[in-house]
Amino acid sequence: MMKVLCFGMGQAGGNVLDALIQYEKRTNADFLIDAVAYNTASADLRGLEHVPESNRILFGADEVSGHGVGADNELAAELAERDSRQLLRGTDGTPTSQADAFMIFAGLGGGTGSGAAPVLAKHLKRIYNQPVYGVGILPAADEGGLYSRNAARSLKTFVDVTDHVFAFDNGAWSQSGEDVAQAHDSMNETLVRRLGILLASGEVSDSGTVAESVVDSSEIINTLRGGGISTIGYAASELPTDADDSSGFSIKGLLGKKSSSVDELDSINRITTQTRKAVLGRLTLPCDVDSAARGLVIVSGPPEWLNRKAIERSRTWVEEQTQSMEVRGGDYPVPASNHIGVLVLLGDVARSDRIKEIQSTAIDAQRNGESTHEATEQVVDERLDTLF
Repeated sequence: MMKVLCFGMGQAGGNVLDALIQYEKRTNADFLIDAVAYNTASADLRGLEHVPESNRILFGADEVSGHGVGADNELAAELAERDSRQLLRGTDGTPTSQADAFMIFAGLGGGTGSGAAPVLAKHLKRIYNQPVYGVGILPAADEGGLYSRNAARSLKTFVDVTDHVFAFDNGAWSQSGEDVAQAHDSMNETLVRRLGILLASGEVSDSGTVAESVVDSSEIINTLRGGGISTIGYAASELPTDADDSSGFSIKGLLGKKSSSVDELDSINRITTQTRKAVLGRLTLPCDVDSAARGLVIVSGPPEWLNRKAIERSRTWVEEQTQSMEVRGGDYPVPASNHIGVLVLLGDVARSDRIKEIQSTAIDAQRNGESTHEATEQVVDERLDTLF
């Protein structure tokens, strides 16, 4: 299990942090050391439900009077730099030495998150030895050229100042027919479920069940080492009950097997199939899988279903797909679960069409005068070209 001290910067970052706290409570996990939300808009802080009120910090009030910075991420960066001591007070009274890492959530298309999150990351790295990870939320294409341009600039900065960035692409996860609030709630749940499984893996259950191949914080840190951008895939399969046919009789019972026994072939097929679905299905950031430098495979579910042979086969398959020899694997026993789940973390991906789309939209927006900033097209282009 990885113990983290988490920060939510701006409206999107605060909302994801709020959802992560709720996820931890709902699943009885214990990976959060503490959670702090920052914003330049007081209304956004008041809208949070799970972040303690004492951990909601308003900054930049002298300039924007608690009304936010709009989409001006340069102003947000200036305010965060000026109020950096105030931001760092968010760690006061928190046992930072117990944290394996710090994690900063931010929407990269708006103003406060995209501008201030890299500033917070820079100062945390200046003071603490633990790795600082960013969770960057990319805007969908229909959110406008200015948001894409902000995301293009801030993603590069975020990658530069953190130890790694988990990317989540709103455009890949938005559903037609949903209103804005529903869409954001759904996407936040998708993101925090994947991060929650990653952070909680290796945690000893109430029953005392311990994984055969433990995934601890060092495995995650090693997968993320060297910086860059990561993406997460996840897939799950519901397990059968004892009543395997419509008559209500247990086929296993008729065959003289114990109801708790698990067919090895069934276990292997389920785990390897869900691994393929996790990698080849929707990732938090669409990318070329074979461009990942490292990987981590975590298989969760009831202990009797966690077949070591299947986990090793899954790890080997991910190695083949990524063409990387640095793929780790392990199991996360969850005795009360009725699902087999497979989470795959792909670290330091080098190619993503989605990032290129954001680059193109950002440059087009600047050419068409949609941006309110004065940076030249050449500067934007150079920053983006050095991202991968």
